[in-house]
Amino acid sequence: MSKTEEFNKHITEGYACKGDFITLGGAILDGVPVANTHVNIPLKTLNRHGLIAGATGTGKTKTIQILSEQLSNKGIPVLMMDIKGDFSGIAVPGEEKPFISERHAKITLPYETKGFPVELMTISEQNGVRLRATVSEFGPVLFSRILDLNDTQSGIVAVIFKYCDDHKIPLLDLKDFKKALQYSTEEGKEEFEKEYGRISTSSTGSILRKIIELEQQGAELFFGEKSFEVEDLMRIDENGNGYINIMRLTDIQDRPKLFSTFMLSLLAEIYNTMPEQGDVGRPELIIFIDEAHLIFDQASKTLQDQIETIVKLIRSKGIGVYFITQNPMDVPSSVLAQLGLKIQHALRAFTANDRKAIKETSQNYPISEYYKTDEVLTSLGIGEAFVTALNEKGIPTPLAATMLRAPMSRMDVLTEVEIDNSISKSKLAKKYNEIIDRESAYEILSKKMEEAQELAAKEEAEKQVEKEAKKTTSSRSRGSSTSDTVTKGVVKVLTSATFIRGAMGVLMKMFKK
Repeated sequence: MSKTEEFNKHITEGYACKGDFITLGGAILDGVPVANTHVNIPLKTLNRHGLIAGATGTGKTKTIQILSEQLSNKGIPVLMMDIKGDFSGIAVPGEEKPFISERHAKITLPYETKGFPVELMTISEQNGVRLRATVSEFGPVLFSRILDLNDTQSGIVAVIFKYCDDHKIPLLDLKDFKKALQYSTEEGKEEFEKEYGRISTSSTGSILRKIIELEQQGAELFFGEKSFEVEDLMRIDENGNGYINIMRLTDIQDRPKLFSTFMLSLLAEIYNTMPEQGDVGRPELIIFIDEAHLIFDQASKTLQDQIETIVKLIRSKGIGVYFITQNPMDVPSSVLAQLGLKIQHALRAFTANDRKAIKETSQNYPISEYYKTDEVLTSLGIGEAFVTALNEKGIPTPLAATMLRAPMSRMDVLTEVEIDNSISKSKLAKKYNEIIDRESAYEILSKKMEEAQELAAKEEAEKQVEKEAKKTTSSRSRGSSTSDTVTKGVVKVLTSATFIRGAMGVLMKMFKK
């Protein structure tokens, strides 16, 4: 048996699937695609998460596009975090060009053009279906972790949530929470101390500064109503294709705190909403997180830990999370160890550090007798990648250098006119883009504070009136007392023996004359 035949047998057996699967492309040996040697990924293991890595310009975005198309074809919805804004073209059919036909002939796979059902979403000022969540839905623990608070400050947050729950005061947006925080140390201070104990103003000041930091990254657009319902990410169109939900995030690349907050809240909401799936044979939703380093680079240790925990647990709900980044080292090792599918595009070695990173990266993949992994990593072409996955028994598949199939949809972005047209037809846009600002903590507590201030002002005015009245009465009393004293003094003088003797002496002298 020749080396090529051995390789074909090795890959074909390793990627064989009895159940439903998607096909990424054809395996490569010595830089040449081997006919009918296809790399298949079973649907039942796609909830075991994954990694798509590689240098800029090596084809990561097209790989995400291929995966999303294949999943949608199987009726599996997708959520794509589109940081660079280059993914929207999946909504319309592509164009079969000569290089595409040639590629598919080499990997012996048929090619067709097709557009897919798309929802364009946003958490920022970009146009799209607006995703929001209320502060109450975060809960005190998650909200504290997002703000990176210490135990004392987290305790205060818990008290604020408890007070608002006890008094049926909705916490919808950040201004609601800030008002509740202010109320706890001002007009409501006595009420809080009586029910929950003393709250330190220095601690509330620290919490307020953390909230302002979050606001400066645009979080006020994310917190509020109407809250997005997870079920709306799971839609299937009339043709049985899963919806591809594209989160437009091009204007928050420099706001990693907001991105981390959104991702954590979304994963937590999906985890809390979705039932346990067990072994159902296919995922319910696949999430692609482009530029994944934005989540981990500037997120606090507490926030990272929370994300890692949810990623580990969420697969039991039938949810697969896929991280896209330039270097696998951008993803914490504790998360990297949880990833079943790894697609590694080419890496470039320009420096000694680059060569060291390539060496470390190659050690994350199965040893193969057909490849010198670290060498092949630098020679892979655009649209080629190393692939290893989990087979239907959960066992890692052989490492396969793969020529990936071409996207069926447009390999470019939608125009602004096409984007506006898509959003104008969206049922979800009509559902979620209406601005709702019902009475909540800000209005309720502002009213209570105004009433307290008015009452305090009234009491102060009454005290002033009473004080003035006492002063007037006191003055009159002092005036009356002085007159009486003078009168009594005069009487006393006039009736004194000395005065009488003096007066009598004067009279006697007058009579003698």
